[in-house]
Amino acid sequence: MNLTALGIDLAKTSFSLVGMDQHGKVVLRKTLSRAKLLPFIAQCPTCLIGMEACSGAHYWAREFTKLGHKVGIIASKFIAPFRKGGKNDNNDAEAICEAVGRANIWFIPIKTAEQQAQLCVHRVRQGLVSERTALINQLRGLLSEFGIVMPKGRYPAQREIPLILEDANNGLPMLARQMISNLWDRIKIANEQVLFYDRELHKQAHHHPVAKRLLTIPGVGEQVASAVVASVPDPSLFKDSRQFAAWFGLVPRQHTTGGNVRLGRITKQGDRYLRMCLVHDARSVLANLKDKQDKISCWARELIARRGYLRAVVAMAARNARLIWTLMVKQEDYKVIAAN
Repeated sequence: MNLTALGIDLAKTSFSLVGMDQHGKVVLRKTLSRAKLLPFIAQCPTCLIGMEACSGAHYWAREFTKLGHKVGIIASKFIAPFRKGGKNDNNDAEAICEAVGRANIWFIPIKTAEQQAQLCVHRVRQGLVSERTALINQLRGLLSEFGIVMPKGRYPAQREIPLILEDANNGLPMLARQMISNLWDRIKIANEQVLFYDRELHKQAHHHPVAKRLLTIPGVGEQVASAVVASVPDPSLFKDSRQFAAWFGLVPRQHTTGGNVRLGRITKQGDRYLRMCLVHDARSVLANLKDKQDKISCWARELIARRGYLRAVVAMAARNARLIWTLMVKQEDYKVIAAN
């Protein structure tokens, strides 16, 4: 069988496969169960296998690579233009096969099992943070029904909860007091779990040589450093630092026609979690400028005065994204790069 490209539409138990030869002619259409997929790929001639970025894609990519195949994981938005007819598994597989052979298609870097394990810490921690915020908001809303208003902010609110529970004269019924106490117990458990994951991220960031190098950048903390190391297996896949910043969604969206260049807000494409972490770290840098007279602090203050605080935050995040790529590629610390 003259097979040069193979598109696989991944699922839980049923997998649709479409294969093409070097002329783009379909030479294979097949649907396989999960148990039969690897044995079939093992007996296929070495080819380029394309898959849509989804749950399990990195696992299958690692398994197919072990069998000697070249694998490309493609974002779904790049596959949709190649789909012919209605959306079904067979048409999706054919669209994937069509897309994977294009020279200018962008492949997602394949993560190792260890990198995915590191990202598990970030995902679980982020879920806990969201759950804790939801619990505090729920508690705030319940107390307001009894005329008790909690202060703004997570830390002031958590300091106030024990005082509310101890106050026997605030008119809070016993049943409601019990429910509030249960919510407070869940918030304390969430705090302990988040602290545990924070310590794990600290360990990851300070034991990995690349992450330690990224920590030398002002405005890059342990969360960003460990997440970037786990999300970017090979920084050389990016052409330059601007393309890397675009991967975070931190470059302006273009509205250009007839030679008139119009730049709008940032694209917000790419990894939303990494972009959020970079922006929050940039906020911390700008919040601690004070009277610092170094080059970056002066640039940030001038930018805030000229373009506003929020634009300056995004600009700082974009700058840090470019520095991250530079340090990863050149394998140097920030102070050496800055001196040059």
